[in-house]
Amino acid sequence: MSTWHSLPKTGPEAPLSVVDVGGPAQPLLTIRGLVKHFPLKGGLLGRRRGEVRAVDGVSFEVLKGETLGVVGESGCGKSTTARLLMQLLEPTAGQIVFDGRTVGSRDLPLKEFRRQVQMVFQDSYASLNPRLTLEDSIAFGPRVHGVSATEAMSRAHDLLARVGLEPARFAGRYPHELSGGQRQRVNIARALALRPRLLILDEAVSALDKSVESQVLNLLLDLKAEFGLTYVFISHDLNVVRYMSDRVLVMYLGEVVEVGPAGALFDNPAHPYTRALLSSVPSMDPDHRTEAPALSGDPPNPIDPPGGCRFHPRCPIAAPACAQQAPERSSVSPLHEVRCLVHERGSEHPKALNRSLHDPSNLLRPHNAQEALA
Repeated sequence: MSTWHSLPKTGPEAPLSVVDVGGPAQPLLTIRGLVKHFPLKGGLLGRRRGEVRAVDGVSFEVLKGETLGVVGESGCGKSTTARLLMQLLEPTAGQIVFDGRTVGSRDLPLKEFRRQVQMVFQDSYASLNPRLTLEDSIAFGPRVHGVSATEAMSRAHDLLARVGLEPARFAGRYPHELSGGQRQRVNIARALALRPRLLILDEAVSALDKSVESQVLNLLLDLKAEFGLTYVFISHDLNVVRYMSDRVLVMYLGEVVEVGPAGALFDNPAHPYTRALLSSVPSMDPDHRTEAPALSGDPPNPIDPPGGCRFHPRCPIAAPACAQQAPERSSVSPLHEVRCLVHERGSEHPKALNRSLHDPSNLLRPHNAQEALA
């Protein structure tokens, strides 16, 4: 496996320093109690009338070298979380720790953090400057961080070639002269120009047709193996998430409801919302057609979320306790955690009574998602 340090160096500024501070066992990214509330103002005096609780107490880790998939309905807070991680939005509360150093502190200033963390957005056209050629777009970031013009342009051409675009043909073109798949390749090349350690991919392939989507996904896997990258992969497409991810995190109404290894989460989802999401995936098997909607109604208003478990108004196994008691994280299996009273020892949910943590027969494992929603 190559690293950024093994790339050709043609100038003294070439090796933007990337140091593994904590070693392989330390998570690359640690999020603790991340909160983002958007104030609502109105009236003649513009007084604060409430707030949108877009992200509300999100905590998770991203391990070095893994791909963490993030899924959930529209409006659950996935993209807001991504922008908070990139510091494009200022969090209301919470802490972001990158390789053992707090982002924004003296140990890790924001500019140094952004050298090591880059983002690929969903809209491949809007995220490129229409007045810059492709080579100028890719070289812009390194130039801002002190790389010479010659080295930055050399790096841009090298990255165009690595993402499958011949520099002699594409370097001088403008974004409007490319297809959607080609533009997204340019965005990936631009994100790699600073030689980051973490890429945040926010619906990076959702706007592409399936043939181009598969090419970009395979490109991402190749680049990850080649450069030892770590991904946070946000998508609505559960099949793509399963193909790309080592672990999966499920969000609902601004909160994390389940996180675990991709295989375990897809084969044995523990949270009713996760099971509903998986049951919404169309099946090609005529014997397993979806005859009823997985979920009824829309998610509650994030301005006034329900008390207790936020999923309880739509949950098929909700009990009175779910409206009163907010669930804590419970361990289902190694590295697999869920926020549901059914899996919380000592909760007042009737299905959780006398449940042994190590008794698989009591872990609410339906044969399929439809049984859980029956």
